[in-house]
Amino acid sequence: MRLLLVEDNHELARWLSSSLTGDGYAVDWLGDGQQADQALQQESYALVILDLSLPGQDGLEVLRRLRARGQTLPVLVVTARTELDDRVTGLNMGADDYLAKPFELDELRARLHALLRRTQGYAGQTLTVGNLSFDGVNRSFYYGGEPLPLSKRESALLEVLAGRAGRAVSKEYLFEQVFGMEDDVNPEAVELIVFRLRKKLKDTDLTITTLRGLGYLLDVSNQGG
Repeated sequence: MRLLLVEDNHELARWLSSSLTGDGYAVDWLGDGQQADQALQQESYALVILDLSLPGQDGLEVLRRLRARGQTLPVLVVTARTELDDRVTGLNMGADDYLAKPFELDELRARLHALLRRTQGYAGQTLTVGNLSFDGVNRSFYYGGEPLPLSKRESALLEVLAGRAGRAVSKEYLFEQVFGMEDDVNPEAVELIVFRLRKKLKDTDLTITTLRGLGYLLDVSNQGG
């Protein structure tokens, strides 16, 4: 799977390129917005990781021109610009997700995987963790073949954890995936949803573990409870 990384910080770009190549991706790296715009017109990519502050052409202009051409490939904006206005502008111009610097590599990986699953047909497939399965067609969870009664937000949070089973997912990322741009919800609502999920999973082979400073992890235990 071929990705385009557009980042003018050479040290960061080399680190990301090396890490993502190690994950099995083919990565093209460009440090100039104008060059990136040209590459996107000439080459085919599964996803773009796009910085906003670029020489040659601003990242937002690269994004605007990409969408104006009707190209629908997912764009993950990665930038030091943390102001809400910049974030909203990027999302309104067609960015699919937004990650502020500095960030953890696992957080970037999680967002990449989520975007690629969404665009590569994952939504119509079945995800399985232990005896838990997720039907991407009707977006429902089953345990041991029986429907698992979950609210919409419980299901959304469990889908994120199940997609990264065995790895930590930050509370901030879970909040963004479950609540999106809602500004009237306290981030602590994630803890309430996790609490409810734990109760519904208490007799299963799955556990949701809190990792201090890292987030939450869904894992298959040796025994239910």
